[in-house]
Amino acid sequence: MSKNTPPPESRQGSPEPLLRPDLRVLRTRRLLGNALVTLALERGYQSVNIRDITERAQVGYATFFRHYRDKDQLLHDLLEGVLEELMTLLEPLSAAADPDRTGTLVFRHAQEHSDLYRVLLGGQHALELLPRALEVGIQGVTATFQERPDGCIPLEVAAHHIIRSFMALIEWWLAHDTPYPPETMGRIFRQLIMQPTREAALAPRRD
Repeated sequence: MSKNTPPPESRQGSPEPLLRPDLRVLRTRRLLGNALVTLALERGYQSVNIRDITERAQVGYATFFRHYRDKDQLLHDLLEGVLEELMTLLEPLSAAADPDRTGTLVFRHAQEHSDLYRVLLGGQHALELLPRALEVGIQGVTATFQERPDGCIPLEVAAHHIIRSFMALIEWWLAHDTPYPPETMGRIFRQLIMQPTREAALAPRRD
């Protein structure tokens, strides 16, 4: 091979190597996130500082700032992770899907990650996370439904009602130590929130 001949992997038409997430980065962020959640439940989010987080996670103090600007950014990263998981979980479902199943899937996810949900939904800091959670949830509803032709309730209003009510129901359930199984909560979601709203305001999207 001559000096000017590019190596095989750089020649035109050769596949580019797949970009894989750095496992060390993922592990560090997971440790930091777990530490924040545990400490927030123990002391309250406002009482936790970055030194507390890094000591609990057994991660260097300077390492934290290679990943996050402050603990608020870490908290927002945790929220984005939950929203991404939920959207992936619910994406295959259509407007014709059983609302019981939809609700059950979300409540089961909340049960599996109950500590994280308690931190995200509770306390004063949750108000800062609410707009983003509403944005993603409302996008999911409006992508699935449209206004009823014979209705008078705007789609945006109905979607906002569904997501806010759904979040409030999850918060109540966790605050009372999950007194009912996810399947029961899925039925409650349908009967209390989804079914009346669909009858009043929503039709399956046709486009």
